Formats: sequence, structure tokens, C-alpha cells
Amino acid sequence: MAARVQRLSRSMLKTLRDDPADAETTSHKLLVRAGYVRRTAAGIWSWLPLGKQVLENVTRVVREEMDAIGGQEVLLPALLPKEPYEQSGRYEEYGELLFRLRDRKGGEYCLGPTHEEIFTQVVKDQCASYKDLPVILYQIQTKYRDEARPRSGILRGREFVMKDAYSFDVSDAGLADAYALHRAAYQRIFERLGLDYRIVSAVSGAMGGSASEEFLAPAAAGEDTYVQCPSCGYAANTEAYTITVPPVSGDHPPVEDLDTPDTPTIETLAAQLGVPASATLKNLLVTVDGEIVAVGVPGDREVDMGKLSEQLAPAQVELVTAEDFVDRPDLVRGYVGPQGGMARTAFRYLADPRVAPGTAWITGANKPDTHARNVVCGRDFEVDTYLDVAVVRPGDPCPRCGTGIELDRAIEIGHIFQLGRKYADAFELDVLGQDGKPARVTMGSYGVGVSRAVAVLAEQTADEQGLCWPREIAPADVHVVAAGKAAQTDLALEVAEQLGAAGVRVIVDDRAGVSPGVKFTDAELIGVPTILVVGRGAKDGLVELKDRRTGEREELAVADALSRLTARTA
Repeated sequence: MAARVQRLSRSMLKTLRDDPADAETTSHKLLVRAGYVRRTAAGIWSWLPLGKQVLENVTRVVREEMDAIGGQEVLLPALLPKEPYEQSGRYEEYGELLFRLRDRKGGEYCLGPTHEEIFTQVVKDQCASYKDLPVILYQIQTKYRDEARPRSGILRGREFVMKDAYSFDVSDAGLADAYALHRAAYQRIFERLGLDYRIVSAVSGAMGGSASEEFLAPAAAGEDTYVQCPSCGYAANTEAYTITVPPVSGDHPPVEDLDTPDTPTIETLAAQLGVPASATLKNLLVTVDGEIVAVGVPGDREVDMGKLSEQLAPAQVELVTAEDFVDRPDLVRGYVGPQGGMARTAFRYLADPRVAPGTAWITGANKPDTHARNVVCGRDFEVDTYLDVAVVRPGDPCPRCGTGIELDRAIEIGHIFQLGRKYADAFELDVLGQDGKPARVTMGSYGVGVSRAVAVLAEQTADEQGLCWPREIAPADVHVVAAGKAAQTDLALEVAEQLGAAGVRVIVDDRAGVSPGVKFTDAELIGVPTILVVGRGAKDGLVELKDRRTGEREELAVADALSRLTARTA
């Protein structure tokens, strides 16, 4: 089947020599410079012709693999009434991330951030019996989230294209099967796209559910940090990484107050006492839905606010401010400790597992300019709830084998969840079971960042010259460059038409009045896998083929070049 030939002389394409002033990441710089996207507003992007082609190619791969596992594609509205999200509890859980609006009659709506509620309602309306299940539904659609600080171009915008799929089964075994199907499909998707990725354990967060895994693409621009074990292959998002602390025993001296003026920080305290920071107990005060809560971690550690927020969701977690200490004489700023009767009534105490029963600490004495030594967990204070909330560091023990872990940066490109019955319970999604009784449906949720995958591919494959797309998703298979003379342009167009007739997707740079140097630079910047140059050798029937990724060049007769390039699409 013939393929389209794109003539740049007739295309809307404007490339830029310089990086956009606000661009920080490679993908942001190059996608704008190469004319793939254009900024419309903060976090809102227009897809220009080349960019739309790449986006559609990613979409095609995702659609093909979803169809292969029996998925049925639907398209649900992006403008949604608030009631389903109120029913699930997520209208408030999403907080300021949710775009909220009213129609002219005062009705309240939101722009869909994700569609579990609406899919559940659709299945409730369409499926009445276990014979109607299992079913996998999916859509590829624009989602909306009011990011506080949209950045990195299309990597973190306020609207983005996402594939979200949902499985519906009458048994947990059926859910496990659907989860395995999607997991394997995702592996095929990302391999076809040419992405380097890792599958890591994750937390479900506001989505709810039990089993959860993320697909992460290692990249310097990544906002996620994940851990991996070099010995056993364990991998997890830092929010899902857990530690195992062995039991501690032993006798300790009684609590001793220490005069420690001007030591409101762990660093100043450790320096004055001549002890390592790890011997001290840091007590971070936060508010959880307005209630002051203390979080204890060893002094050489920081509290990971992301992990803390995830584990306390849907509650809102914020650091205390100076105003929170007003009218609270029981809280001595910089000298808070978990021990003593006053502390037990002043705040709820959460702690990292390293603050284990039997461990002894130097910590605040709840008195100005005073700390306490030999404060023992289980003897002098109790932990209300243990949460794994300390910042993870390289060398921390792998929870599976004990080897020191490694940390790396990555971008999330997919996430799969075994939701279970959270949304089915909220909407009373039942079908008639085999025994003639109502059976509650169980669900899975599976997302792929379609537009994000474009940016991630740019991050992972670009070089100093520009973009360098994998063939599967590139806007063309071959970029034909006419060096400039009329005869060269004529031959370039002839070659392009023959390639197109053979099913090869072609961009041909036939622009008049544009120097060969600019054309070559643009070809490198645009990033099509193969560049065919019609230059000086044209008079002898020769053209040059260049592999965009490796830089390898070869001069061939026109017929040989056509034969080689058309063979790739056969």
C-alpha cells in the first residue's frame, strides 16, 4: 500500500536554532526546536503536524496491543458531572489537582483526571450477569489535572493523552489473570516503542486497590526515584520500598536531661554532644487534616514527604508553620520529644521502623534548651503507628536479600493496579452469579502515558544533533534531502515518489532557497531513522544513505538504495 510523501516545501514546519528560554529538559528543547509541539499556555501544548504523527504512531502501538488481549475501545466524555466522583470520595481526595467548573445553570462538573467511576457506571448499566464478564474496556483520551507547577514541556502538563483500561471480573482469580495480561501487553508496547524501562513495585495512592506496579523509563529528567538491587533484581518506587528492622534488646540507663542551648537542629545538637546524627531522634511536626502529628526518624535521615502523604492519603499532609505553635505552649519548637505524659497528649506519634522497641535515642526533652539522653522506645515512649517514611539512600539494605540498593531517576510511563472492589462497592456493581445470587465485581486499572511516551523517547534517544526516533514511531521512515540544484531536487522527488509507492513513509526536503547546510541540520534535528542525500553524486546516479542513529554513511546507486529501503517495509 502506498505511503504518504511529505514535501517540506508544502509543509508547515518552522525549526529553531536556539533552545526555548524556559526549557530545561532535552525533550522540551528538541520537540519545540524541531517543530513538533508549540506552547499554548503553561502546561498546555499544541501538537503540530510532525508531532501529531509521532503521537498517532504511539497511539497505534498501544491500540494494537490492547486489542490483542481482547480490549474493547470506547470513548467517554472528558467533561463529567461531579456526583460520581463524590460517590467514590475522590472529588475531595483530588483536591486542587481537579479542574472544577459550573455550567450556565449552576451545575457542577469536573474535567476527567481518570475514569474509574465512569467506567464502573458503564459496566453497571451494560452487564447484568456473570455471562457478560470478564470484559476489558479502554480508551485513549485527553486527561486534565491542574498541576501547581507544569514543567518539562509535555512531560508534565495540565492536559495529556493517556490510555486507561479497566478489567471487570467476578473473581479474584479472574482479576489476577487480567492483570497478567495487561502486564505482558505493556512489556510488548514499550519494547515496540523502543523504550528502556523497568517494572517496579509501587503504591496505589488515590487510585486504591492492592497489587500495583509502575513501568519506569530511566532518564536524567525523571521526577521519580526508584531503587534496584544489583544482586537479586528487586526494584521498587522509593514510596513502595520497605525495610526490615531486626528486634533490639538490652538494658539502658535512665533518661538524663542535657543542657543544650542553641541546638534547635540535629546538626547543632550532634556537634555539641560529639555524637553521630544517627544517635539522635528527629521529630518532624506536620499537620494531618489540620491535626498536629509528630513523625520520628533517625537524625541522619529526612522524612520523605511523598511517602508520608501517600501512606496517609486521602488526608492532607502539610509541614507545620509558626502559626501552628501559637497557643500551644506544650510544643517547644526545636526541642520536641515523644517521651513523657505531656507529649502523649500533645500529638499523635508516627515513626519510621528504625525507631524500634528497645532502641535508645537522644531527643528533645520538651523543655527549652534541653535534650534528653537514653530515651528508649517501648520504655519511655510508644509509637502509635509505624510508617516507612524515611528518605531512601544508596546502600540501604535490599528487603529481599540484604544487598545494598542503588538509586536511579526515571519517568513513569505506565501503572497497573489490582483495584479490587473499591469502586464496585462505591457504585454497588453486582452481576448475577452462577449460583443465582448477586456477585460483586472486582476491577483492575491500567494506564499508559501516551503523550508522555513521546517525550520519554526523545529523552532516551536524542543526541547532540537532535531527535533520533525509533522507526516504529518516527514521522517517516526516510528523510530525503535535495542538496539544492534543480536536477538534484527533481531526482529527490522522483526517489521519494517511488519509495512512497512502495509503502515507505517519506519526508522530502525540496525547499527552494534553503542552503544544503540548513537542510542537513534540520534532517538531523527532526530525527527520522534514515537520511537519503541527493547531492553531488546525483549526476552519476548515486545517492548517500545515512543511519541517523549510528551515523554510518554509504554511497549507493539509486536503484540499490531504493531496493534496500523498500525491503525494510516488505
